[in-house]
Amino acid sequence: MAKYDARIRARKMRKNGISIITISKELNVSKGSVSLWCRDILLNSQQIEKLKKQKGSMLGRWIGAEANRKKKLYNIQEADTWGKNSVKKISSRELLLVIAALYWCEGSKTDSTSRFLFANSDPSMILLMKNALIKVIQVAPEDIVCCIQINKIHEKRIRTVLIFWKKLLKLNNSQMRKPYFVNTKISKVYDNYDTYFGVCRLFVRRSKNLKYRMLGLIKALKTESLSA
Repeated sequence: MAKYDARIRARKMRKNGISIITISKELNVSKGSVSLWCRDILLNSQQIEKLKKQKGSMLGRWIGAEANRKKKLYNIQEADTWGKNSVKKISSRELLLVIAALYWCEGSKTDSTSRFLFANSDPSMILLMKNALIKVIQVAPEDIVCCIQINKIHEKRIRTVLIFWKKLLKLNNSQMRKPYFVNTKISKVYDNYDTYFGVCRLFVRRSKNLKYRMLGLIKALKTESLSA
């Protein structure tokens, strides 16, 4: 069974209150993998009582693990709330600094590329950059172009991948370049095979000056950070 199929089944079983050990044995995967896949799933009181009766001598360890997991989830929720309250509404100037920092990390800065190019596999980051280019830099939406880079093992689902990016970024067919397939051989089966959409390379047409402006912002950030 492919690991991404096993992960889906494991999560479904865990939500039904089945123990990690039982899932591990039935799916023939390690307990560590099952624990990792299901670590965000909280059981209801009835499921917990049922598992307690099955645990025997492992009960103490299991209760401790559950307590730690609940504490972790609580801390994550607290951090999410703190982040939301800290950010609130972002001004155009703040958004400009955000995309400058992102370009500093993931944008093309060498002379080998004579235009604005930003690449990442995180759909939210790509969408943020696209929207900010339009809102803050006043780039014309039709001048934004996308090319997807992805391993050849995803070739059979490339249509799904391209449709995903096209809909997310609200692009038309003329703004979608032919995908680039990486031929590196991969022996490991990844859990996220069906949910991975490759690296999106975001270009802007006729954007040499835009690239220079991004580099100018980066220089200014460097200067300000050193003098702060």
